[in-house]
Amino acid sequence: MSETTTSNRFETPGHGSTKAAHDGAPETRRGKTDPGSRGRTTIADGVVEKIAGLAARDVVGVHALGGGLTRTFGAVRDRVPGGSKSAARGVNAEVGDVQTALDLEIVVDYGVAISDVARAVRENVITAVERMTGLEVVEVNIAVSDVKLPEEAEGEEESERPRLQ
Repeated sequence: MSETTTSNRFETPGHGSTKAAHDGAPETRRGKTDPGSRGRTTIADGVVEKIAGLAARDVVGVHALGGGLTRTFGAVRDRVPGGSKSAARGVNAEVGDVQTALDLEIVVDYGVAISDVARAVRENVITAVERMTGLEVVEVNIAVSDVKLPEEAEGEEESERPRLQ
């Protein structure tokens, strides 16, 4: 087999699709790069926060995201007509061009090993964010703000007070 190199071979557009590049990679007709890599993609902080929030909620042992005040305001917003649950509640992201850092505030269920839950949350969040965004997750900081006891019911404060009629 013989190998030929053509360093200055130009073809008319539409007649022969590509020419050999110096590094052996094919070039496109009008540019030197793949069309899919032309341009810039930016990802908003809120997008990364939603992805991380949903991934964290999937971990067994995570009862909720956000601290007490955050959850209280969120519960009020959820009850307002037209309001929706925020997947990003309790998550803060700082997004750069190629990297992101996340802070999560979680409530864990009583009886679970917090270190195991935190490790699982980190793994799940990092996997989801990197897979969906292509960003490198440099850190996931987790603050455990509360423990959900088995006998606590959601809205417990309301049920303990006698109702006036």
